[in-house]
Amino acid sequence: MASAEQLKALLKSYIDGDDPRFFAVAMQVAAHEAKQGHGKLAQELRALIDDAKSKQASQISQKPIPIARPKGDLSALLSVSYPKIRLSDMILSKNIASRLNRIVREQRQLNKIRTHGLSPRRKLLLIGPPGTGKTMSASALAGEFGLPLFVIRLDGLITKYMGETASKLRIVFDAIAETRGVYLFDEFDSIGTQRGLINDVGEIRRVLNSFLQFIEQDESDSLILAATNHPDLLDYALYRRFDDVIQYSLPNPKQIIDTLKAGLVPHIRGKINWNKISEVAAGLNYAEITRACEEAVKEMIISDLNNLTAEDIMRALSERKAILEK
Repeated sequence: MASAEQLKALLKSYIDGDDPRFFAVAMQVAAHEAKQGHGKLAQELRALIDDAKSKQASQISQKPIPIARPKGDLSALLSVSYPKIRLSDMILSKNIASRLNRIVREQRQLNKIRTHGLSPRRKLLLIGPPGTGKTMSASALAGEFGLPLFVIRLDGLITKYMGETASKLRIVFDAIAETRGVYLFDEFDSIGTQRGLINDVGEIRRVLNSFLQFIEQDESDSLILAATNHPDLLDYALYRRFDDVIQYSLPNPKQIIDTLKAGLVPHIRGKINWNKISEVAAGLNYAEITRACEEAVKEMIISDLNNLTAEDIMRALSERKAILEK
């Protein structure tokens, strides 16, 4: 028979809705019965637990995604989308892919981690040049979990009136607590600027102090992401408020080739010197390389051509570079 402590633990975990704890205690009871020589009972208990876990997983997988639409004041502060992209669809360095996948693994084992008094990573600071995948990473994380992606609209958040921006920040963090999702503060340096800069004003300091307070107090199940192209402008106190800081960079030659192939392989006939093409693309970010690929394909379609040549691709890349250099 289960011990008194095990029975109490089973009841408490059931009342608290703590399924991982409930199953863990139930397995302890099954193991205890096996040690007592009650092999058939232990086997039946394990079978029941496995069946319950299987049904629970099926119910979770079939659960529809709730449609969240910001209303009232939130409609001016948040825009929402339901991304389908996954991390496997992105071209990432091994380091970034590993760190993002670690976040996915921790979030999927959220209850298991919390039973040990720990918290999964969910507050992330993404830094690096434009077009290197920061915003897309937010979309991919939302896609991985089937969660809505809420982008904080800075034009609605930041106002010239004293105290109003901080009040709106509170509304955003209330939404973070009430509706689970992935929340992205893009161009984060606009509210996370270092305190004490020459052009700093009191209102900006108040906004930053409010953000620091809100994010430290936040204990929701939502993921909070902040992305910036200018990490040097961020206040140092921000860094320790995030669970992880992930640095993005321009693609290396292999990543350039992978990005080119992803957009162009269906339109290529014969052999292509990808290394030579990647040299022309050096210095461009992922977004610009993708845009150059699209321009090359459009030109092929307009010109009634059947395929692209290396010259066509390099021309499109060179044009993108020329535009950026102006």
